[in-house]
Amino acid sequence: MKKGTIKQILLITDGCSNKGEDPAATAALANQQGITVNVIGIMEDTHTEESEGLQEVEEIALSGGGVSQLVYKQSLSQTVQMVTKQAMTQTLQGFVNKELKQILGSEQSMEDLDPEKRGEIMEVVEDMGETCDLEVLVLVDTSASMHDKLETVKEALIDLSLSLNARIGRNRFSIFSFPGKRKDMEKVFDWSPRLDSISTIFPKLTSGGITPTGPAIREAMYQFGKKSLLRSFRDDEAGLEEA
Repeated sequence: MKKGTIKQILLITDGCSNKGEDPAATAALANQQGITVNVIGIMEDTHTEESEGLQEVEEIALSGGGVSQLVYKQSLSQTVQMVTKQAMTQTLQGFVNKELKQILGSEQSMEDLDPEKRGEIMEVVEDMGETCDLEVLVLVDTSASMHDKLETVKEALIDLSLSLNARIGRNRFSIFSFPGKRKDMEKVFDWSPRLDSISTIFPKLTSGGITPTGPAIREAMYQFGKKSLLRSFRDDEAGLEEA
């Protein structure tokens, strides 16, 4: 099976969208384009499970073919890593299942195979998870209620970058925040293989205003395949040739 590229939007938010189109519908559109939408909902200690915002978190991930997780601020770091990796495995399993259907026919899926065969296929999925290229666009909610959570978000993203750098496949990250000063979404950090340097950028993030989650997801979709991303992959290849 050929090595591919997994594309993810990782939405980090704590509440309800209140401007523009339905974010779940936009996430479904992204999923149709081959981009998984994963959502981490940051909870306050006082939040209840029934909160409207937290229900929205699940709906967006479900429509976007991704993983959703509710988390308290102090556990954000390991959750960001877990969701990214879990979504990668889920995407690869879906891809392998599709390939199997072509081989075994539409009546059979991976669950129908005997445990030994299933184990072999899971090994293939794990191997692909190590070798495929990964593009993660992190979409950070910077509406007013996120103000005291942004420092934790920064630390979690640096941890994510470090944890994924051990992979064989290439990683590419970019960070956008919403709402932007003049637009629904604003670029914070352009496509790069590492997130170490975000320490210098994050203090500039200001919180406030409305929450245009749907329009921000739509804008995020268009960032995949842009020239800056293609250029950063070419730079990588040039570096490998020199080494």
